[in-house]
Amino acid sequence: MSTVQTTEPQKPMREPFRSVTALIIVQVLVAAAGLVVEILAGRMLAPYVGMSLYTWTAVIAVVLAGFSFGHWAGGYIAQKPPADALAHTALAMALAALTTAMTLVLLRLIAQGVISGVESAGAAILILAAIIAFLPSFFAGIPAPVLARTLVDLEPGKEGIVLGAVFAAGSFGAIAGTLAAGFVFISWLGTALTILVVMLVYLALAGVLHLAAGTARHRWPVARLSGAALALSVYNLNAAEVCTKESRYYCIRIIDFSSQADAEAKLMVLDHLGHGINVKDAPQRLVTPYVALMDRVLTLRLGGPPRSSFFIGGGAYTLPRAWQAASPGAKITVAEIDPAVTDLAARQMWFRTGSMRIVHADARVALSRLDERFDVIVGDAFTDIAVPSHLVTQEFFALVKRRLQSGGIYAMNVVDHAERLDALMSMHHTLKTVFPNVEIFVEEGDIASGGRTTFVLFASEKPSGLTHADDPREDGRRFVRLSARRLAARADQRRPTLLTDDYAPIDRLVGIGKL
Repeated sequence: MSTVQTTEPQKPMREPFRSVTALIIVQVLVAAAGLVVEILAGRMLAPYVGMSLYTWTAVIAVVLAGFSFGHWAGGYIAQKPPADALAHTALAMALAALTTAMTLVLLRLIAQGVISGVESAGAAILILAAIIAFLPSFFAGIPAPVLARTLVDLEPGKEGIVLGAVFAAGSFGAIAGTLAAGFVFISWLGTALTILVVMLVYLALAGVLHLAAGTARHRWPVARLSGAALALSVYNLNAAEVCTKESRYYCIRIIDFSSQADAEAKLMVLDHLGHGINVKDAPQRLVTPYVALMDRVLTLRLGGPPRSSFFIGGGAYTLPRAWQAASPGAKITVAEIDPAVTDLAARQMWFRTGSMRIVHADARVALSRLDERFDVIVGDAFTDIAVPSHLVTQEFFALVKRRLQSGGIYAMNVVDHAERLDALMSMHHTLKTVFPNVEIFVEEGDIASGGRTTFVLFASEKPSGLTHADDPREDGRRFVRLSARRLAARADQRRPTLLTDDYAPIDRLVGIGKL
């Protein structure tokens, strides 16, 4: 004889608290938290893959996919009885808190494996973005349909007004979250504390939704998930910092480089790439090859350090520091967009401003506001796949030429694939429309090894007459000029692109090969 077990309907835990205003505010906060996570995802990826068009493309696509699938799932949940639907949504908010808290832990565990194991940088960036941003966005997408259904039931006959209010609340929250992430949270609190704030918001929303549900359903799972999320957030706060300083623009790391330099030295890394190595007691020692290349070629052409110079980008201030030591009376101006970079170079990398003029602004804006002219302008704001497109256009190069003395020289570094050279040739072609003479130098060993290579272009009125230059500070290091014949042959093979303010596809030209 068998018995049939019956389950009594779940009794309400309390009278449900369902306020139209409260539920609209819930939607505002959910949307705001979701967009904070989107901005955070880009910042969290920067130390591993840089900050570029590809990074933001991947992050935005993944977050939108997460929201879309979350809305879809939320639609199914909205079909349930109101108490059950709101209880499920409370559980979704607890899961949003947990998956948000997991992002830093996951990234630390899998980032290097993904980067080394995936051939395409674009694919690696997309995979990493999906791993850290999809689930938080998915769970953040669930409440909207449930809240819309609940509010329609609360306000019969006002369906259009209610739905419009839900959509407006989502948009307003997204705007508020984006502004808060960019202008307040990341620059003032940093990534780990911002994650903690977002997680606490999600947990508070889970509590509000439980009150609105008026049922004990999922109460214990939500409590357990909340505990796990809090534990992960505490771990994130106590884990070793990826960044020495997390500024408005970069994850800045100062790394001891003494063993490699055989002297007390430090390396500055902005996001995932080095931006200068300073040797404590030898400011004129230039460890980074392309910096030494710039210094050697310019010194040979000018007969010594330039009397006046303008730097596009400061970084570790390695070359300005060297020229200041070699010629204390020289007039040096540096446009560095991030004050935190300058501060760390001064506090940890033995940089002294002295008579140097530092302008914390975008280099193009800073250069356009100056009336003076310089012997040399140095473009050192271009790294890997992250290239400021407004600093590689015909219009910008024309501005550079107007700010040079007669006989002045513009020098800029470019990172490109030695086998392809699309970006290099396009910059060479664009510079040639402004300057009569453009020469390209590279470290001899670097071009011979192939792969991602750093080149330096020198644009001027007259040719240098140099075919090579030896580095007197490093035995065996030689810099060579690419021959005009080789450049012409390359230009014939792959037609260069003229880069203008209207059309500068520099990210595509640099490409997204192996990181």
